[in-house]
Amino acid sequence: MRLTTKGRYAVTAMLDLALHGHDGPVSLADISGRQDISLSYLEQLFAKLRRNDLVTSVRGPGGGYCLSRGLGEIFVAQIVDAVNEAVDATGCGGTSDCQQGEVCLTHHLWCDLSKQIHNFLSQISLANLVERSEVKNISARQDARAGQDDALVVSRA
Repeated sequence: MRLTTKGRYAVTAMLDLALHGHDGPVSLADISGRQDISLSYLEQLFAKLRRNDLVTSVRGPGGGYCLSRGLGEIFVAQIVDAVNEAVDATGCGGTSDCQQGEVCLTHHLWCDLSKQIHNFLSQISLANLVERSEVKNISARQDARAGQDDALVVSRA
């Protein structure tokens, strides 16, 4: 199965936004710091997420991004689709030219698997992910580490 960095990072960033956006807009710099994703890469991803009405941007001091709708209304498959990422288990990338320009013996099996994976991701909302205890634990660890990093910057100044 192929789900590239683009799809993984988009889902990670949206989950971070879901976890931290309850008090207002979240800056991409904050997401970048917590998730170790390049700021310029996040800017590209969030432009696509905004065009697909998954996030809204807030300009000015204290600005950033907010989810465009409730946690239970945004599904992982929508995020993956928004960044033009395909969940594809075929060896040919879905082009049907797997074996010397023709469909291979197992092409339809892998197409069916790709559809099943997409359907699975269509059932998982950000609300489902936010409620998972392991997600909460990891988020708490990241927040604590970010707080330590902030304290180091202040003490060096």
